[in-house]
Amino acid sequence: MNHKLPKEKLLELAAQHGTPLYINSLASLNEQADILLGLNLPFGYMPRYAAKANMNPDIIGLFNQKGIQFDASSSYEVMELMKMGVEAEKISLSSQQPAHNLEELLELGVLFVATSMHQLGLFMAAENHPGKVGLRINPGVGAGGTNRTTTGGENSSFGLWHEYLNDALALCDKNNVAVDRLHIHYGSGANPDIWEKVIKSSLNIVKDMPGVTSLDIGGGFKVCRYEGEQEADMGTIGAVFSAELEAFAAETGRKISLELEPGTWLVAHAGTLVAQVADIVDTGPHGRTFLRLNTGMNDLIRPTMYGAQHQIEVLNNSEETKSYVVVGHNCESGDILTPAPGNPEEIAERVLHKATIGDVVAIYDTGAYGRYFAVAGYNSFPSAKEITV
Repeated sequence: MNHKLPKEKLLELAAQHGTPLYINSLASLNEQADILLGLNLPFGYMPRYAAKANMNPDIIGLFNQKGIQFDASSSYEVMELMKMGVEAEKISLSSQQPAHNLEELLELGVLFVATSMHQLGLFMAAENHPGKVGLRINPGVGAGGTNRTTTGGENSSFGLWHEYLNDALALCDKNNVAVDRLHIHYGSGANPDIWEKVIKSSLNIVKDMPGVTSLDIGGGFKVCRYEGEQEADMGTIGAVFSAELEAFAAETGRKISLELEPGTWLVAHAGTLVAQVADIVDTGPHGRTFLRLNTGMNDLIRPTMYGAQHQIEVLNNSEETKSYVVVGHNCESGDILTPAPGNPEEIAERVLHKATIGDVVAIYDTGAYGRYFAVAGYNSFPSAKEITV
């Protein structure tokens, strides 16, 4: 599928609504959701949307209507989701910070995943805690495009360290609570071989957890935002998961259902950030030429934070091209929209249509960790508007 909105449509919307402007495509959202919902897993399957990727009410409403459930990363996200009409029992909470209203959430029926011994103790102390709980484990290994996107291993704070699993199970046994859901997250990847290793190692942990009936191996399914990047083929990965679950059932007699919680994979392609060239400056005949936009890290921080790559297009009809470094408008040397791949410490030039001040620029595949993952309010710039088409 070509996820890009036509150039003419982007220019029309920019003229109508002004810039900077985030545009979400319903066609892209529907297509990705249908692929995810269509996966065939042998013993039960629940797709969840990692809501932190994009909390736009239109997106939440669409996925809720289509039958996708939700993963929340804070108790505050849970409350926002419920305000948008999501039923409590369709939300799984796996949070770095203990819930500010745990007893209320448990009373409502939110599924709770403890991510530390402290959180597990808080769950046991809640008078209204149910007899089952989820547990997030750090498996000791991880994968990711950068160190900052790796969510497993000894350098990651996510989840209970695997060597403490017996302590957690003993605490649960003491309180007559069953751990029925294992939540595990390694990071990100596209190659099915990586995901085969992920589910094999996850099921090895399940062997030591006799009460587990559901395995959530998280998200981290990559998308291709820029040339050279590999996109996760969910159909192929789903087939790998099915084969391993079948093999585990044959070996142990246990039929484990699967939960997947992609965020980026569902929404990244749906988003485009349109902006304008606010200024063009250079550092002399032997230096760089910079396109300075009327947006930046206050709206889109992934390039600054991760060295993430996004395709950028100057939406004019110029037949000439020129090499530019594209930068944001914030008074911050790190506000770079064309960093070197995977290295926010370095800058890279892009060959673009030769630009003039006032030209509209499109930054593609910004639907995930864009509008809702930014330095909002920095330099007192207003945040980009947002529409869904």
